[in-house]
Amino acid sequence: MAYFERLASAPDGGGRFRATEHTGGGWNPAEQHIAPTVGLVAHCLAGGGPLQKLSVEILGVIGIDEVEVAVGTVRPGRTIELVEATVTWGGRAVVRARAWRLAGSDTAAAALVAEPALPPRDELAAWDMSAGWPGGYIASLEVRHRDAGPGRAQAWLRSRQELLNGEDVTDLTRFLLLADTANGLVQAPERRRWFYPNVELTAHLFRAPTGHWVGMDTSVSWGPGGHGLTATVLHDEAGPVGRVAQLCTLRPMPT
Repeated sequence: MAYFERLASAPDGGGRFRATEHTGGGWNPAEQHIAPTVGLVAHCLAGGGPLQKLSVEILGVIGIDEVEVAVGTVRPGRTIELVEATVTWGGRAVVRARAWRLAGSDTAAAALVAEPALPPRDELAAWDMSAGWPGGYIASLEVRHRDAGPGRAQAWLRSRQELLNGEDVTDLTRFLLLADTANGLVQAPERRRWFYPNVELTAHLFRAPTGHWVGMDTSVSWGPGGHGLTATVLHDEAGPVGRVAQLCTLRPMPT
């Protein structure tokens, strides 16, 4: 079973979808983890071509239920285009996303990557992420992981589930589906005393990712005033491909 089943298609690339139990979230297994929804939005927006930036605003919790995705164009263009998607549940907007689509060209002669490589996944230990997080989404992942110092972690992840029953998705969509997982990779004991959901996710990509495995080199910073930032360099097996950042709100975990 996939994360979603399509119930109806729309001419704009969106449609109606039913979430399955595999979308269950880490803070509340009865609500959707936002990661599969990010993948769904990316899939609906990518119909016109690859995306180089995706920003997702999380407006509220989403039940494991039917959702609708509406897609539109904000700034049309032949070489630069801005598109958007809105996810509604129960008649209420729960996610708004915008993506930049940029025409490509041959810049191989000028290619340069400043980010260091991530250790190969066979150098990282298999990690049962569901030991620290409940929910169907986390249980669907295969993870290799290592602590990389205070507030840091390195990991390779892939999903055992498809995004949509009976539909092919791109490697880019698989990458963006997993991007929100970064916020849970650093699991120091003191973090379990805090509730730190992210209210948004922004991904920038300078190269099209390939393959099913996503590498994450993640750093977590918590400020003294109730706010945090999770920043991650994204990798495929050929090297870095971009970054994702997540702004978090910090609160003591209810007892």
